[in-house]
Amino acid sequence: MNAMPLLVGAIAIFVLAYRFYFGFIAAKVAVINDSLVTPANRLYDKQNYHPMKKWILFGHHFAAIAGAGPLVGPVLAAQFGYFPGFLWMLVGAVMAGAVHDYVILLASIRHDGKSLAEIARTEINKVSGMTTSVATLIIIVIAMAGLGLVVVNALAESSWGTFTIAATIPIALFMGVWMFIIRKGKTIEATIMGVILLTLAVIYGRYIPDSPFASWFTFDKKTLTLLLAGYGFFASVLPVWLLLAPRDYLSSIMKLSVVFMLAVGIIIVAPNMEMPAFTKFIHGNGPVIPGTLFPYLFITIACGAISGFHALVSSGTTPKMISKESHIKTVAVGSMLAEGIVSILALIAASSLFPLDYFQINVSPEKFAQILPELRAMGFTESNLPELSAEVGEEIAGRTGGAVSLAVGMAQIFSSIPGLRGLMSYWYHFAIMFEALFILTTIDAGTRIARFLLQEFFGKFIKPFAKTDWLIGNLITSFLIVFAWGYFIYTGSVATLWPMFGTANQLLATIALAVGTSYIINNGKGKYAWVTIVPMAFVGITTLTAGWQNIFGLYLPQTVVAETQVQGIINLLLTSLIMICVVVILTNAIPKWIKYRKTPAGI
Repeated sequence: MNAMPLLVGAIAIFVLAYRFYFGFIAAKVAVINDSLVTPANRLYDKQNYHPMKKWILFGHHFAAIAGAGPLVGPVLAAQFGYFPGFLWMLVGAVMAGAVHDYVILLASIRHDGKSLAEIARTEINKVSGMTTSVATLIIIVIAMAGLGLVVVNALAESSWGTFTIAATIPIALFMGVWMFIIRKGKTIEATIMGVILLTLAVIYGRYIPDSPFASWFTFDKKTLTLLLAGYGFFASVLPVWLLLAPRDYLSSIMKLSVVFMLAVGIIIVAPNMEMPAFTKFIHGNGPVIPGTLFPYLFITIACGAISGFHALVSSGTTPKMISKESHIKTVAVGSMLAEGIVSILALIAASSLFPLDYFQINVSPEKFAQILPELRAMGFTESNLPELSAEVGEEIAGRTGGAVSLAVGMAQIFSSIPGLRGLMSYWYHFAIMFEALFILTTIDAGTRIARFLLQEFFGKFIKPFAKTDWLIGNLITSFLIVFAWGYFIYTGSVATLWPMFGTANQLLATIALAVGTSYIINNGKGKYAWVTIVPMAFVGITTLTAGWQNIFGLYLPQTVVAETQVQGIINLLLTSLIMICVVVILTNAIPKWIKYRKTPAGI
């Protein structure tokens, strides 16, 4: 199967969905109204509530939601074959992910930019609000730790990547000062200068390892963790217009440029999907993901189709910066569908590798030796891994986790474009740096969102904490959040939490869709509630099933083995707690929905 028709078809479907399906939702279901003053204008405080131009906010939102999920998840799910993941991302991004993001963003704007927990408190009841607070705080700390670990692993001892990513900070500060102080509103000027400076940083970053400055940007994992924590703290505390928004906007320009280049490369090169449409691993016992296609495909791909983390962004930083409700569709739906394209591109890049090479990269050498006869029996006999390793200049076998196989797949496509041959090593290292940048932009927004959640919680007991512009409260809550996720990375404890993040993230999406359903019904649009109920039911069933299977198939067996006992207990308790949270919220929400249906107005 040639990859080009898959990509072109996906883009066409997303464009049609954006125009027609979400035109219907914006007009009939979750109706936008530009006559209403948004929180960014009504509660303007120069710190967190600050109206942004549409495309700057699009850049922030896309950068904040597009983390490891759309890059790594589809690559790992390729073990089932390319078609199941492609179909789920195509349908899920439209019917689930974009709906989820749009409805929660609108609901948050109508609730003064408050968090998902506060929306649940208002639209369902206080019990649901408190339950949502518990679930979101647990999930966001785990997410920050997991994403931070990926960045630390990617940048450790890499002066090129560290230099380029570090350069985005002063460039963003310069852009923020230029757009909002020196030349107010001159977004195009700041964009041109920022893009030129970022391009220079990318081009000349490759020369840093051989320069006298290499030691300035070469750090071990412990030091990088401390630097990352420091960045997260300052990004959370500084005014949103100074660092967070311009840096995410700048990062999105680079992200979307690379994505565009990869899409063009796939159209030009038209690589074959070497991975078959389906593999025998859909029945389970796969070497990358041991579970069956249902339900594990849907918790592995995560962000490429729907992600609960998006609800935190849509009820965190973004609703405090949107200047007009008519921007919601572009910001929320446009960002989600763009992320869907990113995920499909990642799937294509990984599936363009020979299957034998794909598995050799994503499986440990010991395990690969055990499954090699099985893979050959499946017809996977071709390999050019030695040549690929020589071309990129690194040993790539056994580099599990999905990031390396994606980088190799991207580099192989880029270097196949006429005129770019012989640059495999450059494109590989560029792709690794790109992945780190892609993921890092969720750290700053995620930390700030977690700070908002903690301030809301503390504000119920100490009133000044509820004010997001109170400096002392900002400093205290930002430190606590950064310390929490930084501790897990620094000590290596995140390894015990990351395996259950996929399940927890999708359970949070279920919670968000339940809250969104209540919002739609409470606003008199109950006859359209199927828009959120259908994806909520599907995601809820698949993810609760996955959680149940994880508890009895993975976590309980871990608790009886000394080496994995602590890991098993932590995973068991956190997964069980979040599953209980989902059940509690649905138990509180569904009777209200049924009551609506039984009333004359509801009918």
